[in-house]
This record gives sequence, structure tokens and C-alpha cells, in this order.
Amino acid sequence: MRTETEEIRDNLKYLSLLARDYPSQAAAASEIISTQALLKLPKGTEHFMSDLHGENEAFVHILNSASGVIREKVDIVLGDTVPEGTRAELATLIYYPNEKLPQLKERCADEEALEQWYSETLLRLIDICRLVSSKHTREHVRACLPSSCGYILDELLHAHFEDHDKDLYYGQIVGSIIENGRADKFIVRLCELIKRLAVDKLHIVGDLFDRGPRPDVILDLLMRHHDVDIQWGNHDVVWMGAAAGSPICICTVLKTTLAYHNHGMVEDCYGINLRHLQRMAEQFYGGDDLTIWMPHTDTARGPYTPGMLHRCAVMHKAITILMLKLECQVIDRNPDFKMQDRDFLRRINWEKGTVMVNGREYPMRDMSFPTVDPADPTALNSDEKVVLQKLVQSFRQSEKLQQHVEFLYAKGSVYHIENGNLLYHGAVPMTKKGTFAVERFEGHAYSGRALMDYCDERARRGYFAPEGSAARQSGQDFLWYLWCGKLSPLYGRSAMTTFERLYVEDASTHTEVKDPYYTWYNEEAVCRRILAEFGLPGTSHIVNGHVPVQEKKGESPIKGGGRLVVIDGGFCRAYHEKTGIAGYTLVYSSRTMSLRTHQPFESAEKAVNENLDILSQKNILETENHRILVEETDEGEILREKVHDLKQLVRAYQLGWIKETRCDDSVW
Repeated sequence: MRTETEEIRDNLKYLSLLARDYPSQAAAASEIISTQALLKLPKGTEHFMSDLHGENEAFVHILNSASGVIREKVDIVLGDTVPEGTRAELATLIYYPNEKLPQLKERCADEEALEQWYSETLLRLIDICRLVSSKHTREHVRACLPSSCGYILDELLHAHFEDHDKDLYYGQIVGSIIENGRADKFIVRLCELIKRLAVDKLHIVGDLFDRGPRPDVILDLLMRHHDVDIQWGNHDVVWMGAAAGSPICICTVLKTTLAYHNHGMVEDCYGINLRHLQRMAEQFYGGDDLTIWMPHTDTARGPYTPGMLHRCAVMHKAITILMLKLECQVIDRNPDFKMQDRDFLRRINWEKGTVMVNGREYPMRDMSFPTVDPADPTALNSDEKVVLQKLVQSFRQSEKLQQHVEFLYAKGSVYHIENGNLLYHGAVPMTKKGTFAVERFEGHAYSGRALMDYCDERARRGYFAPEGSAARQSGQDFLWYLWCGKLSPLYGRSAMTTFERLYVEDASTHTEVKDPYYTWYNEEAVCRRILAEFGLPGTSHIVNGHVPVQEKKGESPIKGGGRLVVIDGGFCRAYHEKTGIAGYTLVYSSRTMSLRTHQPFESAEKAVNENLDILSQKNILETENHRILVEETDEGEILREKVHDLKQLVRAYQLGWIKETRCDDSVW
């Protein structure tokens, strides 16, 4: 075994580089002391959410309220002596300071009443902020403060109001804030700081896009978040492929968008030009019976005129037929996908008006295919080629979409491991016998973690491989496969029955058989085997999204003897009736792991005007037998390595192997 001195000698080159940041024994020793102290702080609170599906207002509210944590802090600080209505108002002020502040100020009868309200509110916010900052170092809190008022807020947050020697000092600070017209700014800054400190890390377990109206708002917020990671869902990767310029992915996202009447978001927020698509759609399908092509609508987001619905439906049909043609081409290019039975345009009997599905013949609900040549059904006509070219150009040139997708690649992955938790959106594909399913891609067999790693790598090719290269084409095709492929870890079903749901009346053809994983994940032994596959002990947890938990039917989100938690509670409004709830947030603090079950959220306007909060039920899943400290986390492991290296640096200084370049206090 090497001695400490030998280890230092071997690491001397690295330690010399480290000395640039810590140019003296004193500097290195000071950092060791502060880092070792940091290791003894409680771990930060982590929040896990999934399947947001563009529901921006509900997401914003849950983010602002920290899934109910902030209201709990308000109640702790103010206590039962303060009326419920006053506590609700203060919580709403923290959630929406810019919107709520003018309302509360208007209620003050005169200048004296306003000053009294300012003083009371500032002191209450300071108390709440002090509570949520208690697990953080003063340096960390100071780093979160705006430079314009950071010093003053720092003084107030660390004030000892019981120290009567400083009564006048602290009173003068609050009084001067009000007197100099800065109270509004300080209130807003305190509210933002409370929200910033309440949640240390945010994990989004997939599916930000589709169905809901504004995924772009959600992504804008996530890009500004201080610490977030994303595990891609199948609704995410298909948008990533669209941004990369994949024609099949572009048609797929537009088909889904039009099916939910969300194309306004595509046009207005991402600047995608649908004019050529609409022109072509009207030319070929404008006179068709569009009954089955009418979009799903939400009356709360209406009203919808007949003209609006017609335009949406006709584009819906046009893009769907274009998509079906491209699907056949992708399937032909990729025999590895094993999707040869999904080339439906080749399975239509044009004379009888039927289609073969799973070996059986079914009548078609719509036989108007004016752009399809039965002799060569996958060929695009000249109008479709122009439309597709314009769409690819528009998606590639959307600056905002490119920013969002680059963020998804930078912060996202197929799976993520942190602090003993394994996070993924869909499934680890399995066989009926409970073993990891094996699939061959590009001449190699993959299963379990290796399959997930391969999917991650190939998904990145689709966006980052050189333009025009075979690797880029292969990656883009695979992004579509991840959207709907049988052994896609992000999808986890036998097939996506889009064609059958549109064209075949028989509901038995609409069934999407779940991967055996969704049976086996109820077994604790299987969940432990999955954890072991990813290098985690059996005491760890799997956090899973993708399949909404039907809580109103008695289904539990807790699977596998507590080893796995499904956190898709139906965040999307379209699922509320099915699940009976409106989403989950998993909260992992230094003391407990709890699941917050959310009820439907009406609107931000009602939340501001009527102090309406999302009603959430808190269920404790696990209580730790001791408070988890930073030293027990992944961050702690990195910090311990840092301390080890700094101690070696101090020793190298003492041995004279590295010369100090800065003179510090001789005590060191």
C-alpha cells in the first residue's frame, strides 16, 4: 500500500494546478474547514414531477408553492393566532408577488395604513425566509440575493431581533426601506428568495410537451431554474427530433398538436409557419367529411368557432396522411425496429375499403386518400414535398425551439441516478418471464442499463451528428422509434395505435399492450434487480412517470414493496377524469420522502384574486431514522474528495514540494 507521501508525490502535477486556486496553506486550510462544515448540513430538498404535458398554469403554481411546502412554512411561522385568510393572502403574495402586491396595497386606506402593512409584511416575509434558509450556509443564501439589495437582505435575514442593543438598527433598516420607496422591490425579492430556497433541486421525469397549451412557458421557467435535470419522455424526444429536422418527427408532433387544437402555440410561440400545410390541406381535403378529424377541445380554453375547428381538422387529416407515408419509409430503412406490421398504407384494400390489422380485415372509417397512389402508397406528391420542405425549414429556423431542445439535451437523459434514486420516464423493457428484454440494434444486443445507455447515445446523434451524415439520419429515425417503438424504454407498449383509433371502429384494435415491466414492477424482488442493474442497493428507490395512476379506482402509486414510485398522477387536464387527481410531486427532504397528491387547479387568475391554492394531500412514504446530511449525498462524495485533495495540498506545502505564492496569516 502506498504511503501518504508517495500518493502526494504521484499527484504533484494535479496539486500544482490546485494550488492556483489555493495559493497558500492558509487558503487551502480555510477551504477545508468550510467544506467540512458544509458536509454536516442537512441535505437539500428535492422535488420530482413528471408528465407536465404543457399545463403551464398548474406547473407554475406548483413551482411557486413548492408543492405546498411554502404554505406549510407560512403556517409554521404565523401560527394559528393569525387568521386563515391572512395566511392564505401571504402565501399567494409569495407565489405571485407582482400580481398580488398591487391588490393588497389598494386595501390600505391611507399612507399610514400602507406603511403599517409594509412593515408587518416585510417582517413576516423575513421570518419565513429565515426558516427556509436554515439548511443553507450564509454564503449560499447571500449568493442567491440580488446585488442591488443583497447586503440589506443579508443583514435582516441574520438579524437577532431579540438582541435589544440592535433594535434601533434593524428598525431603521425596515423603516428606511419603506421611507425610500423600496418596499415593493424588497417584498418581491424576498418572495423570490423564499421560493428559490424552498427547493434545492428539481427533477422532471419526462413529457413536457403535447396536449396542454404552453410547453414553451414551462421550458422557459426550467431554463431559469437554479438546479434542474430532465429524464426524457417519448413526447419530448419526438420534439427533439422535429427540432433536428426529422420529417417524420415533424409530422408526428404536428399531428398531436392539431389533434388537441394547440397549433396556435406552434405558430405564435415557436414561429412555425403552417400556411403551406393549410393551403395543401384545403386543396385536397377541404370538401371531405372531417368528423373523425375534429380536435379534442377544452371548453375552458374556448370558445371555438366552426371555422377554427374546420381549419384544424383539415390540417389534422393532411398531416396524418403525410405522417403515415413517412412512417412506411422509416420502417423500410430500419428493419431493426421490427415494425414491418405498422406500414398500414400498404395494408389497405382500396377496392373493398378495408385494412389488415394483426391478421384480420376491418372496414375503414374514411377512404378519402386523394394524395395516395395505391400502386406506390408511400410516395409523396409534389405538393406534399413542398409542404414538408417548408416545415423542415421552419422547425430548423425556430430560434426558441432550438434553444429549448438544446436545453433538453444539456439537462436531459434517458435515465438519471442521484442520491440513491433511479429516475426514468417509461420502463426498463422486460420479458414475460421477468428478465430484461434483449433487442438488437446495429448488429449488437442490448438489454437493461446497456439498452438505456444505447438509446441515450443514439438519440444524441440525431441532433449533433454532422448535417447530411448517415449517423444523423439514423439518430433522427431512432428518435421517432423512441416515441413509439415496442422496446423503447420511453414508450413501453406493444404499439402506438394512432392509425387504428382513427380509421378502425372496432375498439379491440385500439389496445396498446403494456410491456411486461408494468406487471413485474409490482414485485419488490424485480425492483431490487432493476436497482442492482444500475449499481444501486436494494434500499434505493425508482421514480417512474409515463403511465397515469388511476387513483380514483384505488390504484396506488407505490409499487414493488415501496421500492418504486409512479409520479404520473394525470397532470394533464385531459387525464383528470381518468385519474381522479391532477398530478403528484414527490418530495425528498433530509427527514422524509413524501408524495403530494394534487387536486385540479382552476387558473392563476383565481389563485391571485381569491387566494385559491392547489389542494394537496401529503403522504409520508418513508421517514429516515436520522436526518440525512450533505455528506451522505452524491454532492457530499464530491466534497469529501475535495477535502482529501486539499489536505494533500496542505501537506505538499509543508513538505516544500509546492511553494506558496501568497502570504497569509502566519497562524496557518
